[in-house]
Amino acid sequence: MAALGWLTPRRRSATARSVLAGEASAEAARKSSQEATEVSDVEPEFPVLGDEQAAAFFDLDNTVMQGAALFHFGRGLYKRKFFETRDLAKFAWQQAWFRLAGVEDPEHMQEARDSALSIVKGHRVAELQSIGEEIYDEYMAERIWPGTRALAQAHLDAGQKVWLVTAAPVEIATVIARRLGLTGALGTVAESVDGVYTGKLVGEPLHGPAKAEAVRALAAAEGLDLSRCAAYSDSHNDIPMLSLVGHPYAINPDTKLRKHARKLDWRLRDYRTGRKAAKVGIPAAAGVGAVAGGTAAAIALHRRRR
Repeated sequence: MAALGWLTPRRRSATARSVLAGEASAEAARKSSQEATEVSDVEPEFPVLGDEQAAAFFDLDNTVMQGAALFHFGRGLYKRKFFETRDLAKFAWQQAWFRLAGVEDPEHMQEARDSALSIVKGHRVAELQSIGEEIYDEYMAERIWPGTRALAQAHLDAGQKVWLVTAAPVEIATVIARRLGLTGALGTVAESVDGVYTGKLVGEPLHGPAKAEAVRALAAAEGLDLSRCAAYSDSHNDIPMLSLVGHPYAINPDTKLRKHARKLDWRLRDYRTGRKAAKVGIPAAAGVGAVAGGTAAAIALHRRRR
């Protein structure tokens, strides 16, 4: 049996070097655990599951969908002989101008808004709503950004409400929100009498600071805590809305918004390039939809409650 003694494990006393190695290993494990906890504190799980006081607000044009919703809607109306070729060319020029300039000229804004309203004047609201469903399938469905769609779905999966906040016509915004399974939409309300469009707007354009006021009013009506809410947009014009919430996101940002977001350490996502935060890119179009006007928060809330 003595010959097999070498198979029997021997106890060895700890040397100074082995003690040092053990202590170093334990310290590394402790620091690793502590760092993991600290990272968890800085980047908590978001959106928070079951947080009923949180919601998400998404701009539409170039945030949820490529291009301007009103431009795509105009293409559908042109196909249905609502207006002539010269009007479509005007829409196309306005879309290109906004995309390249990255700014919104007041005269161009007024011209685009008047053009859109003149097209629907005299048509029934029900007719435009029905056509909107068809146009979504024809021109809009394939232009939804998958990345932004996933962000919205994450909020829905967490049990939170998700709203579109856009200057696009409310009829279009509502169709898109419903097709994506979102809660609802705030958008342009065109005046109608006995179910027929008059060619005028109800309220002022829901643009820039007005979007922030709409979100603030909706949050108050829904009992939301804005510090726990999120907002998403591509445009520097929506900085007031983004600044209102605790979780602002710059999505496909224009140059000014990208600079502002980086300065304030906001999260960025750029789905135009497949990268989370592209370093360069043509300024995202504000889009014709952003100049078509919008509803005041009170009008939107009134419609929602009816």
